[in-house]
Amino acid sequence: MAASLSSPPLHARLLPLPLTPNPTLPASGARRVAGPRPPLRRCLATPPSRNGSFSSPDTEWCPVPPEQRPVNEYEALASSLPFSWAAGDLRVYCSRLALTGAAFALFVGLPVAAFGGRGGDAVHLALGATGSGILAVTLAVVRMYLGWAYVGNRLLSATVEYEETGWYDGQIWVKTPEVLARDRLLGSFSVKPVLNRVKFTLVGLAGSLILCILLYANTENPKQPYENTGGRAIPGVYSDDAARSFEPDAFCGEPDLS
Repeated sequence: MAASLSSPPLHARLLPLPLTPNPTLPASGARRVAGPRPPLRRCLATPPSRNGSFSSPDTEWCPVPPEQRPVNEYEALASSLPFSWAAGDLRVYCSRLALTGAAFALFVGLPVAAFGGRGGDAVHLALGATGSGILAVTLAVVRMYLGWAYVGNRLLSATVEYEETGWYDGQIWVKTPEVLARDRLLGSFSVKPVLNRVKFTLVGLAGSLILCILLYANTENPKQPYENTGGRAIPGVYSDDAARSFEPDAFCGEPDLS
């Protein structure tokens, strides 16, 4: 009997439960009042990073590898030798170029001019060593210019060419407005002054090298007079006695005028 009191009757269990009215739906005939709408959630699709994990929506996603991004290339170039010389102080830049040229002229240019040049003339030795030092510095400055010009073009360009794994899968990424503005500011105020300094250096080195070559070519060696040679043959000086000693058959039948 206790079980019959606790359990509901059979017809109550078989009949469906009464539907409760939805409080959000307006009743029939009542005017619907617009309430505050819930805030919309924005779903941002963030591409996966290179290691397979998904980056947060707040971080900017860039498909270019870090070592090929223009801003990272600029930082790497500004901290490497000899490219950092051009971006540093003007006195340090000039002193390092002068030291490089002097070392090359002393240890390379001077021995080459002494053993492979026009002899032991002091003027020609000095001009040959100086010209070799200027040539070495010119090549180093040309290498600086090519490196800074490459990074400057990538900073000022609106697109970035990059390679994912090799030369055969080159891609192009269009910079976002924020990245483009940052890169162009960096290229205009950090790279262009360096390029102007390197250009002026190249003009000065080219003029010095041309002047050194002209002086070396137009300066003559002091020649020894033929009278003080005792009848010996001198390279570059013609004499009948020297010709008779080397080619006696050519003077057969001719009297000796000496």
